[in-house]
Amino acid sequence: MKKILYPLLMVFLVSCGTSKPKIQTTKKVVHTSPQNKGNQLGKEIVKDQNSAKSEELVATSKVKVTPEIVNSYVMQFKDVAMNNMKQHKVPASITLAQGILESGAGTGTLCRTANNHFGIKCHKEWAGEYVRYDDDAEQECFRKYDDPTHSYRDHSLFLTSRSWYAPLFKLDPYDYKGWAYGLKKSGYATDPKYPEKLISIIERYKLHEYDSKVLGFVFIPSPKTDIIEKETKTVVKAPTSKELISEVKDTVKVLTKSDPIIEMPIKGTTHTVMQGETLYAISRKYSTTVEQIRQKNNLIDNAIAVGQTLIIF
Repeated sequence: MKKILYPLLMVFLVSCGTSKPKIQTTKKVVHTSPQNKGNQLGKEIVKDQNSAKSEELVATSKVKVTPEIVNSYVMQFKDVAMNNMKQHKVPASITLAQGILESGAGTGTLCRTANNHFGIKCHKEWAGEYVRYDDDAEQECFRKYDDPTHSYRDHSLFLTSRSWYAPLFKLDPYDYKGWAYGLKKSGYATDPKYPEKLISIIERYKLHEYDSKVLGFVFIPSPKTDIIEKETKTVVKAPTSKELISEVKDTVKVLTKSDPIIEMPIKGTTHTVMQGETLYAISRKYSTTVEQIRQKNNLIDNAIAVGQTLIIF
């Protein structure tokens, strides 16, 4: 019996020993597989990051920001926008609204990594630094700036240097709605709701008040119709030229753009500035120019004050 059991025990031990190479082979396969998966996972992570950046660049309106973030952004760049308006005639309200929309009020990836607040691409004339992101196409070239103020200046130069934006500069500088729709018409953005988005931002955060500051007056709502009618009745009573001039100086304070423009210049005509008036508006009412009024009154800029008397002719 012992002779029979002994050979069987030896066979069993040998069979157990031969299974060890299979275990090593399995470990080797398992060891190799995670390495391959790791490389693929790394690629997927990079792809996801690029997709996130693309999402922020394509539609920064999707970036969720609070009113506090927007107000902080406005406070940071309002002076830059107003200075650019003085130099390049792009309304500060439009510049700020575009900056808020395009950069997500400074929270977008392109803004944070390249100081590019307006999503301006390289184009053939750009010789500066750049970054690449997936936008309308993969790995598009976007301008990179050392300082955000350079992005603001470049935005103004971008608009002034292209002929298809020229009609915008013929608009009333207070016409931010005209600018918003004009930008869309000129091809600045493909979003069909781009004008409405800009206008909404401007009106919600009262960005038009910065246009008013540049052009020299405090923004107030248009005067009521009953005030206009009251002043108009007074003008009708004027029987002589001298009296008419006196009444015109009072009446013009509440005239709107739809009212007739004074056609005949009369030497010695003056105008007293009322709230809401600007040199541009006054010049149109008297069929003259801002530059002529500035020269006659020795003004170094367009700033005027309520109650100030201006020589018109």
